[in-house]
Amino acid sequence: MQSVLILVDTVVQLYIYALFIFIILGWLVQFNVINSSNRFVYLVMDFLYRVTEPLLRPIRNLMPNLGGLDISPIILVLALTFARNLMWEYLS
Repeated sequence: MQSVLILVDTVVQLYIYALFIFIILGWLVQFNVINSSNRFVYLVMDFLYRVTEPLLRPIRNLMPNLGGLDISPIILVLALTFARNLMWEYLS
């Protein structure tokens, strides 16, 4: 059982890292530091969008409009961290 917990914990941690990378790349594209028409940048951004958007979309639908400020990734990271801690508390 311990091996399954470690595997799930690692997958959730990798998902959180992917979420942070997606946010940072989005900022870099917005500030024209990197060019999204670059094929590699486009592939990475597309992959990260497809991975993170299914969990971010329901949160965005529930959140009120904050005037261009998207806090759904913060809420998702908090929820995933809470779930990880709860998993370790009750299942280990």
